[in-house]
Amino acid sequence: MDREKIMKRKILLGVCGGIAAYKSAEVIERLKKKNEIKVVMTPNSAHFITPLTLQTLSGNPVYSEVFVLPKEWEIVHISLAEWAEIILVLPATANIIGKVSSGIADDLLSTIIMATTSPVIFAPAMNKNMWKNAILQENVKKLKRAGYHFIEPVTGLLASGEKGIGHLAPVEKIVKEVKRRLNGKK
Repeated sequence: MDREKIMKRKILLGVCGGIAAYKSAEVIERLKKKNEIKVVMTPNSAHFITPLTLQTLSGNPVYSEVFVLPKEWEIVHISLAEWAEIILVLPATANIIGKVSSGIADDLLSTIIMATTSPVIFAPAMNKNMWKNAILQENVKKLKRAGYHFIEPVTGLLASGEKGIGHLAPVEKIVKEVKRRLNGKK
């Protein structure tokens, strides 16, 4: 059992405030057998899925606050940034994409992303007009040039009831990409 835990890969899952946040539970279930997963939730994400759900599925505490007194001495955003072999942001909202592309680190997830040297994968999900917004698209291009990775959204049913681009990519595709990146493939 201890040997198994040592060999597990370390995935940090950043969950943002969007309706697709519920898909983070399925991603955890698909990745947890061979990986250790820790979850960081933005404040808005808890409106869509509970920390208890993600803690139960991951088997680890869920992190959400930058300024929490830990039980042991650690700087939370630095220790999580160094712990993670890969960071998956799902759903990646326009907000987190804009923050990171502008160098803004004002919550736990954005500070971790700014402090990590590990690969970061964004899996965006949002309204079709938000996804097509010229500023957002410039932010995506800027992040790609800086070495961040994206699993592009697909056309599908959106929270508004409309069909269009902005639907979270299929979970199978997201899981496959995380595994591929963990195995060092570009």
